[in-house]
Amino acid sequence: MPARHLIIGGGTAGLNAIRTIREEDGGASEITLVSAERPYSRMVLPYYLGASIAESHVYTATPASLAAWKVKAMLGRRAKSLDTGAQKLTLDDGSTVEYDDCLIATGSRAARPPVAGADGPGVHSFWTLEEARAVIAAVQPGTRVVMVGAGFISFTILNAILSRGASLTIVEVAPRILPRMVDEACAGIVASWLVKHGVTLRVGATLTGIEEWKGKRRLTFKKGDPILADVVIMATGIRTNLEWLEGSGIQVSSEPGGGILVDDRLRSSVKNVYAAGDVARGPNLLTGTLEVHAIEPTAQEHGRVVGANMAGRDLAYRGSLIMNIVEVCHLDVASFGQWDNPKAQVFTATRTPRSQYRKLLFEGGRLTGAMICGPAEDIWSTNDVGMLKGLVYSGVDLSRWKAHLERNPFDIKPAYIASHTAGALLPTTNLGRASRSPQLPHQVMVQ
Repeated sequence: MPARHLIIGGGTAGLNAIRTIREEDGGASEITLVSAERPYSRMVLPYYLGASIAESHVYTATPASLAAWKVKAMLGRRAKSLDTGAQKLTLDDGSTVEYDDCLIATGSRAARPPVAGADGPGVHSFWTLEEARAVIAAVQPGTRVVMVGAGFISFTILNAILSRGASLTIVEVAPRILPRMVDEACAGIVASWLVKHGVTLRVGATLTGIEEWKGKRRLTFKKGDPILADVVIMATGIRTNLEWLEGSGIQVSSEPGGGILVDDRLRSSVKNVYAAGDVARGPNLLTGTLEVHAIEPTAQEHGRVVGANMAGRDLAYRGSLIMNIVEVCHLDVASFGQWDNPKAQVFTATRTPRSQYRKLLFEGGRLTGAMICGPAEDIWSTNDVGMLKGLVYSGVDLSRWKAHLERNPFDIKPAYIASHTAGALLPTTNLGRASRSPQLPHQVMVQ
């Protein structure tokens, strides 16, 4: 009898798992996909908002492609409960799906702060396609937009808001922008750049309420004057979609950020149930601690590892590398790994006239964190983002290059080439062959 695989969630992790299963078994097993929405890419929603792509290009799988993969697609359905003893999923319409193994990849949703009026009219989030449609309808040329939150989510849609001809004010409760992505020096460079490009910033601002006032939204703060807006976008974090697992016996972390606790095969406490993407609390590549990394590369890697393991291979996941990369008004900003480690040896350099910043963090001879900021044409012409990511991920010994990098943190190419980092990133398997999946990223290691 063919194996029955159940994939719960049609995002990046779920689809990568399906692709990998089919690459491994050639269609021999049964795959059922349960997804509340037709599969689409959250990462391209900012481009949809900015009108650089049509809505049809947001979707990542069509009914025809799912049928070609021999997937039974149950779209528009939500998981209600999971009986791991009976190996059965119950859906919101009362129907059930039995499985031999399953993947939980239900992702996350936007979280709004407990502020009066945060759920009122004229206040939006930007996390799902439905929410993106609402923002597109509301933001027109001349619209006054206030974004609450100056983190990664805000910065992914900043360009699109400006491209629609709106005026933009960003408010942040922390004393600086991008508080969980860059340090104070880098944040200062980005803030100056944004102000030059017409964005108003207000940091250290604690929002106390949002109310309707003469057809506008009036935002009030613990300190400082109110702000009037036509549209408010809340970008204040995300929350994992795991409430439906109550009573399943699957262990969910009580630590901040939650997440299903998984081992190095991405199995939960119930061994034939896997977790991937935003809902998985898996190993950090650099520290080994279990963390939730709600980023696209991790979802891709998780899906590939789980899919291979569901298909019968034995893949160990080394861990995910936390990274964030954004482009704001043609200024690129990126951070990798343990960029805020107070115990690391730190090398920094700033080129103020070019709005460039570089930060390298070492533990011994290993680069364990990095930060980069500069005009897009400078950074991508040298591929410094890719080289820094490779150096942090690979963990190659850079001891003999540390003195050079301390003098000039901008000159990383010689160290990258001499350390043979590109070769260290090639995937290998226990059979001594390269992975047959060209899309299997180097962050996956087979044992």
